[in-house]
Amino acid sequence: MTETSIVLILFGSFLGLLILGAPVTVSLGVAALASFLYLDQNPIKFVQIAFTSVGSFPLMALPAFILAGALMEAAGISKRLVHLAESFAGPVTGGMSAAAVLACMFFGAISGSGPATTAAVGMLMIPAMVKRGYDKGYASAVTASSGGLGIVIPPSIPMVIFGISAIGMQVPAEAIAKHGEFQSVSITKLFVAGFIPGMVLAGALMTLNYFRCKKLGYKGTDEGWSLSQITGAFRTGFWSVMAPLVILGGIYSGFFTPTESAIVAIFYTLFVGFFIHKELKWKDLARCLETTTWLSGRVLLILFTATVFGRLLVENQIPAMVAESMLSVTENLYLIWILIIAFLLFVGMFMETLAAIMILTPVLLPVTYNLGIDPVHFGIVMVCSLSIGFSTPPLGENLFVASGISNISLEEVTAKALPFALVSAMAVILIAFVPDISLFLPRMFGY
Repeated sequence: MTETSIVLILFGSFLGLLILGAPVTVSLGVAALASFLYLDQNPIKFVQIAFTSVGSFPLMALPAFILAGALMEAAGISKRLVHLAESFAGPVTGGMSAAAVLACMFFGAISGSGPATTAAVGMLMIPAMVKRGYDKGYASAVTASSGGLGIVIPPSIPMVIFGISAIGMQVPAEAIAKHGEFQSVSITKLFVAGFIPGMVLAGALMTLNYFRCKKLGYKGTDEGWSLSQITGAFRTGFWSVMAPLVILGGIYSGFFTPTESAIVAIFYTLFVGFFIHKELKWKDLARCLETTTWLSGRVLLILFTATVFGRLLVENQIPAMVAESMLSVTENLYLIWILIIAFLLFVGMFMETLAAIMILTPVLLPVTYNLGIDPVHFGIVMVCSLSIGFSTPPLGENLFVASGISNISLEEVTAKALPFALVSAMAVILIAFVPDISLFLPRMFGY
């Protein structure tokens, strides 16, 4: 019974079901179960692995961050953050679309979700850009492309999932013999490491935005910056700005863990929404809980099946085979990085981010261990690469959201979003080639 036959059954049935239109969860589950039956293993093991996959403490952060993001939108926090970003637009060429990128950064620091960031920012910024003379397609494209920052700027739901996938993995003995002991992976370390790469991606988007707006003639305001407007926006948005500062400040200082920070974010938002902004109503609370239940259930179903799928890969030495085959092509670190990033960009075009992370982490992490790459650095590059998939067809969830908001064709938004995807890919390569971009802050904070 060879590893090749397991690979054919596992990936053949998975891809076959995807082509037939089955949901990712069903495809993963049926492929894993078929492999269990082929290996003559008790199917009860399938259920046991799936059950233990949701028993980790860090996973509690997942529904808590989803609820916090939903509550912040209902409490008016996201609206004030967008207004504050808009006040900085001023006379700069492309200032309004640059403000959309800033707004996605602000909201990304509290939502952890790409489509949620695109929806929250797009509802306010796309009409505002159109009012300033921007083409609807361009306004939608820049918002959809910036929405991917929602999973890079911490806190990030995909980083939580990567952390859970990587924490339980053993480092190959040959990698330890070659490179020594590796630093452990933690969700806190991933959150700290994601901040500067998020800024690099945002900077790349804003640079391209400036040159494209200059060419298209999208100028800033004639009256210049208004200090009173900026001050007023900051005054009304003070408690909104404090939300990411409280969450990230507590994590970076070590005052609380990422899981605890999610609970802090919920209670902070409830306090601001009910007693300061007074915009949060009981019916909003019920709707946010319903959204959280639906999204959490969807993610957990993928987690159940993807964990079993990943366990089968590891038990049958498939990651080692992938590592060996990649290293047989070349041992040049930079070429392997380009191969990995290109592969992740391709996968991100067709597969949901969380499912991709859970399936590919057991496959690719051993490759990076054999090359001496820090697992936290790899995790950041993986999340950054997959974030581009939110704005590339055919899956491109952010493109669907932005297209729906602006009421224009998906094809038009996609065509104008592709240059942003290209410059984002170049930024990811830079992050991969320069490890200190990811690892500087964790070292500074002593992680």
